[in-house]
Amino acid sequence: MSTAPQLVVHRDKELMAQAAAARLITKVVDAQAARGYASVVLTGGRNGNGLLAALATAPARDAVDWTRLDLWWGDERFLPDGDPERNYTQAREALLDSVPLNPDRVHPMPASDGPYELDAAAQVYSAELAAAAGPEDHGPVPTFDVLMLGVGPDTHVASLFPELPAVRETERTVVGVHGAPKPPPNRISLTLPAIRAAREVWLLAAGEDKAEAAAIALSGAGEIQAPAAGAYGRSRTLWLLDSAAASQLPPELYPPHVA
Repeated sequence: MSTAPQLVVHRDKELMAQAAAARLITKVVDAQAARGYASVVLTGGRNGNGLLAALATAPARDAVDWTRLDLWWGDERFLPDGDPERNYTQAREALLDSVPLNPDRVHPMPASDGPYELDAAAQVYSAELAAAAGPEDHGPVPTFDVLMLGVGPDTHVASLFPELPAVRETERTVVGVHGAPKPPPNRISLTLPAIRAAREVWLLAAGEDKAEAAAIALSGAGEIQAPAAGAYGRSRTLWLLDSAAASQLPPELYPPHVA
């Protein structure tokens, strides 16, 4: 079931990243207190990496028990391991190499120099998700505590681009994306059904180049034309924006107040 999106608008992208990092720390600590562990899906890109960098310097970061945190990715560029354009490489540089994670709980998507071609690599990640899902998850992926997505200027989320086959997928949880409209053309992505398994989905958008995309996705567009419109969580859907990205939102969605 779709959850109506909530909006939080911050003055600028730096404040947005810091506030989102603090919000994530709280969510992870609460989940670990309740269940003993937490599960988070990371996103790459300018805003995803900005959040991770803010998390690395957050005063409360040590409140997290990093050894009991499961990390997954929403999508990945199908490039060789260690390539600077891979989301996993960028996440390691921004945060992961500086915190004491349990390597068994970190789940990067396969790289192009591994044993699998693109579609097989997507199947392998799908199987890894299924193996981590328990009876309480009611499906082939874990119930992530927080799944983060950057919103592209064309409204794409993860590597689900408008009108392309991946955004139409209703059965599989992970797909190989061929011919993406932005480089590199080959990618691995969670599908909308996998995204919607999360308790909370957070969509991050900062900058004037994201303003039109945010307005389209939040104004009732269909998910095939605007994939961000189809990304929602089981209990909460949260849009975290800066004032520039919120500048084209209709007033009924976004009362003019900036946190």
